[in-house]
Amino acid sequence: MSTTEAPVRGKRIRMATYTCDVGERQIVGQRVDGEVRLYDEPARNGGRRWIIERAVESRAELEAIVADYQQKAEKLGYIPMMGWF
Repeated sequence: MSTTEAPVRGKRIRMATYTCDVGERQIVGQRVDGEVRLYDEPARNGGRRWIIERAVESRAELEAIVADYQQKAEKLGYIPMMGWF
């Protein structure tokens, strides 16, 4: 029987917020096993969490993804990761 180590997770940082048909959402960055990941999740407890990006390479890429995602969410009025567009 093998054991796997739990991933090393850094502090969660709210990068942006937006409002859509299901309420207020937030874009959160977190380092997991050395890679920066971006998530879309409810601003308050409850609801589904979506992964936006698994391995952000630079601060410039991070800022561009967050800005583009937030703009798309506000334009669409729903969670972009739901894939309706």
